[in-house]
Amino acid sequence: MECMIGSGKTVGMILIGAGLAILLVVALFIGSGVASGRLGGSGAILGIGLFGVLPLLILGGIGAYLLSKGRAEEQELAGVRKKERLLGLIQAQGKAPLNSIIVELKMTRDEVKQDIYELVQQGLFTGYIDWSTNTFYSKDAAQVGSNKCPNCGGVRELVGQGIVKCQYCGAELFIPPGAPQTTATPTPPPAKA
Repeated sequence: MECMIGSGKTVGMILIGAGLAILLVVALFIGSGVASGRLGGSGAILGIGLFGVLPLLILGGIGAYLLSKGRAEEQELAGVRKKERLLGLIQAQGKAPLNSIIVELKMTRDEVKQDIYELVQQGLFTGYIDWSTNTFYSKDAAQVGSNKCPNCGGVRELVGQGIVKCQYCGAELFIPPGAPQTTATPTPPPAKA
């Protein structure tokens, strides 16, 4: 799959180059016929148009299309790889400060947030972020998918799905799709001693 990503770009450049080469060969061939007097001006124009410009337009058009598609695929693959690195970074350490993620992955805060939200929607990441410390925590789906906040210990009425904000500490909980939906009596977190 990975070698196929750049192939559209490569084939596109080859087709554009082939179209230019054909135009150049046809122009030289017809130019030699005009120079020797065996070919008139109107025949030269028709020959260059049919056998030089037309192939250039066809091959160049297809080549430009493949080139642009190849670049788009490369950008998409780069985005997927960045999400993989983000997910790996958080899961490997169990927790990761937002600032270190931003520096290490060369992403903005909004890009990190957007990528995490997409990973949550795809069911690939469970955990939470404590916005007071700007730290992401990777947690088992069972820990996050309960009524109890893994950050402060407060109890929510409903588990929820996707991105749920704790009403007590403000942590955003990333709850996987399909988490069991239970209800509980809301209880503030225990007082810290």
